[in-house]
Amino acid sequence: MITSLRNKEKKISVIGLGYVGLPIALEFAKKFSVIGFDINAKRVEMMQNHEDPSKELDKEAFEDCDITFTHKLEDLKEATFFVVAVPTPIDDHKSPDLTPLISACKTVGKVLKKGDYVIFESTVYPGCTEDDCIPVLEKESGLKFRSDFKVGYSPERINPGDKEHTLTKILKVVSGCDDESLNVISEVYGTIITAGIHKASSIKVAEAAKIIENTQRDVNIALMNELSVIFNKMDINTYEVLEAAGTKWNFLKFTPGLVGGHCIGVDPYYLTYKASEIGYHSKVILSGRQINDSMGGTIAREVVQHLIKQGKSLKETKVLVMGATFKENVSDIRNSKVIDVINELNSFMVNVHVTDPQADSEEVKEEYGYSLVENIDKDYDAVILAVNHNEYMQLDEAYFQDITRPDSLFFDVKGVFKNIIKNIHYKSL
Repeated sequence: MITSLRNKEKKISVIGLGYVGLPIALEFAKKFSVIGFDINAKRVEMMQNHEDPSKELDKEAFEDCDITFTHKLEDLKEATFFVVAVPTPIDDHKSPDLTPLISACKTVGKVLKKGDYVIFESTVYPGCTEDDCIPVLEKESGLKFRSDFKVGYSPERINPGDKEHTLTKILKVVSGCDDESLNVISEVYGTIITAGIHKASSIKVAEAAKIIENTQRDVNIALMNELSVIFNKMDINTYEVLEAAGTKWNFLKFTPGLVGGHCIGVDPYYLTYKASEIGYHSKVILSGRQINDSMGGTIAREVVQHLIKQGKSLKETKVLVMGATFKENVSDIRNSKVIDVINELNSFMVNVHVTDPQADSEEVKEEYGYSLVENIDKDYDAVILAVNHNEYMQLDEAYFQDITRPDSLFFDVKGVFKNIIKNIHYKSL
């Protein structure tokens, strides 16, 4: 397989070209012949013009790549090594929504041939690849797993907005359905991953490893968020406490904040869903999720309490929320917890303006029902720095004084201005 791929006698395909799939496809395309497949024709056209719809990669990333972008099923027939990197979201009941993944399996199954490989990168619960995906591949293709085609799992570790820990510099976990597939998959990925390969003992181990990476972070951040609620009631700055505690060599350096995005805010629910399915009700994980999901409302109520203490009529107040994306320095608004802050403020009849230099106003309107303001006013009663984009980090206190009324509040979610804001009422988590 690896020799045929290197000689470009066979092709790799990547199914799903979002912030995970596109970097993988382009990196493979520097060594192999690649077919990049996405069901969104508009996104495909953008990539054909060397434009990343996720705004993570510049045009140079597309150069010297042997890749064909397509949304047509028949084009996938040329591939023999399929990498599936589609989203795995949760539904309104916080249960796994495997619709995109099963749809991708049906797509691959329609073009699957004897001797082909299918590798999944999408985050799932342990057992999903073998219990949910493989049966679909068999049904659509008419082929038998292991004897006709091989399957592996290699969890994605892409960190949006991180220009240091990029794809090739992150150790890659791989797994296969047998020793042969494990070796082949390791060799293919090892061609592009300079950080090295870790061979997991089974597909389920690799699936579980991925899911606990984000679950561990979620639980630790939940502890920080709970501590911030406690310390704020005691009039203690949480970030100063963490700075002091962090001087001990074995103190884990997590910070409070809004936990959104596709990974930390979603992945734990895949694990708790599977745990419930086998008869175990998660305690720590779900408790952490509940805390993190509540932080948007907590921030909004802190702001409302300040406005009331100032004797202001909430209907006549105006609050500026700076940042709409799920994290700093990315354009991705999916599962952004800033919307929780906005909705809670709106429930108190507060007039809310939202700005973000990274987000697309039309996408925000379509996803959440509100538009970004084009012009910043000069009479805000409170400013909430929800996402610390680089553009905001260049601002000084004079700027915030210029856009706010007397006795206004500056709520600094991540505490990045704690030593800068001196003359405005200041709060943070």
